[in-house]
Amino acid sequence: MQKRTDKQPKKSPTSSARTRSNLAWNDFELVLAIATSGSLSGASRALGVSHATVFRRLGDVEQRLGVILFERGRTGYRPTLAGEELADTAKVMDEAALAAERKVAGRDLEPSGEIWTTTTDSLLMGVLAPLFTQFRHKYPGIVLDVAVSNQLFNLTRREADVAIRPSNRPPENLIGRPLTTLGQAVYAHKDLGLTPGTSIEALASEPWIGAGPRLQDSSVDQWMDNHALKQACVYRVDTLVSILSAIRSRMGLAVMPCYLADEDPDIVQLTDPIPELEYGLWFLMHPDLRGVVRIHALMDFLTEAVRAQKDRLANQKMPDVQLLHLGESCDGADGIIGQAVARVHLKPQTMGEF
Repeated sequence: MQKRTDKQPKKSPTSSARTRSNLAWNDFELVLAIATSGSLSGASRALGVSHATVFRRLGDVEQRLGVILFERGRTGYRPTLAGEELADTAKVMDEAALAAERKVAGRDLEPSGEIWTTTTDSLLMGVLAPLFTQFRHKYPGIVLDVAVSNQLFNLTRREADVAIRPSNRPPENLIGRPLTTLGQAVYAHKDLGLTPGTSIEALASEPWIGAGPRLQDSSVDQWMDNHALKQACVYRVDTLVSILSAIRSRMGLAVMPCYLADEDPDIVQLTDPIPELEYGLWFLMHPDLRGVVRIHALMDFLTEAVRAQKDRLANQKMPDVQLLHLGESCDGADGIIGQAVARVHLKPQTMGEF
């Protein structure tokens, strides 16, 4: 009978077991803490352990490595060459771990994708167009699809992801951040020869330009009615940009956003911004989008960009930038952003939770 022998296969050099490190991550952390603080007491505070524990663990690490990592002196602990090398390695490991944590949490992921945004023609022309360009340079992976309209958009039905609109009563079921307050004033072409500071009563005899039915703004409408200006209207049109064009054509006087009209040197501001015609400029989105990185990138960028326009903001105080739950519906509409009539001089914002 043939004798059976079970021979163990020879291990090739490439299949040999990987050598394990004598050090664990908390050993590197210990060395870095001592090297950074220069003392055992400082390291114990940084690590949240006792002085005796740090002393014991350092001795254990040095024994396992067979080298002295720190020179003990009256002024504290100074790393040897071996200690410096280990501390440098620990620092790299710490930074890599933090970077990995941020990446997993989504903080360092490059925002990408498409954002459907709705705003008005006047806001796009007077405020947002250059800011959108800057945003695209900063976030090339994001595509902005902008719907320019004064019509109603329903964010609940996802007709848009984001609305950048003037409003004093944003819909209650949206999340919003107030960017600033916008005001309005009375403007006319300089060729009409009207003097800034003239009373509204004196201006009532001049021809006026009003908003058409699709741009009807109840506050402006009420203000004009209170000052008997409706009967002075000789021209009505449905967009603020068209009203601006009519002013340029010397058609008459009109209430206009200061940020839009002030850009034209041929147009004269006849009154101070009218307090009762101020509106808040809001960044609005549906709550379902609160965790979307690209949406927050746009919101944070616009918050800072509007804040940075000091010449147009006239050094006014900016609003807080927290997200607000909005608590009062707009015109009874469920998630609908009302018609936007842009308002002016970016003035101080004191908006609470709606």
